[in-house]
Amino acid sequence: MEYVDPIKDVESINAIKKLLSNHSQRDLLLFVFGINTGLRISDLLTLKLNDVWEDGRIKEFLLIHDEKSKEERAYYINNRIQEELIKYLTLARLRDSDYLFKSKKDNLPITRQQAYRIINDAARKVGIPGKIGTHTLRKTFGYHAFRAGIAISILMKTFHHHSPSETLKYIGIDKEETRFIKVNVNL
Repeated sequence: MEYVDPIKDVESINAIKKLLSNHSQRDLLLFVFGINTGLRISDLLTLKLNDVWEDGRIKEFLLIHDEKSKEERAYYINNRIQEELIKYLTLARLRDSDYLFKSKKDNLPITRQQAYRIINDAARKVGIPGKIGTHTLRKTFGYHAFRAGIAISILMKTFHHHSPSETLKYIGIDKEETRFIKVNVNL
């Protein structure tokens, strides 16, 4: 697997969201879901409507059975995801058993290659340098979670890493960046 970078600049993230919103609500949802949960692309692409929707509303948590750890993990469906999901569902008209990121050609989800094209093309169009791929979504989540004060131990568990240094390297944090972490409790 080739190394890819996280998107560290919030303005670049917002530029991608704007670009994707003008192109496809499905593609925007894929991007927003990825950068707000840190899910692997393989898990994102296999999501079905009933994984996120129940009794006429969005579930608070997405439950995923993790093959590596053999345990069930909960991923919070935050307000940003909910907002884009509502917009998408008003347009898409999906059934409970439909894939969330359904291909326009058939009833299957989009492929990893198509997800790569969506993310990479959007990043290039807004001028993001570096290597961008599907793993960029996961790394972007980790980078911004860490910068917001999420403990490295939680991110290590999320990414199945064995050491803090492995996780810091993975999310693109260098030694200088660890000095300025915002822990904004805001009580």
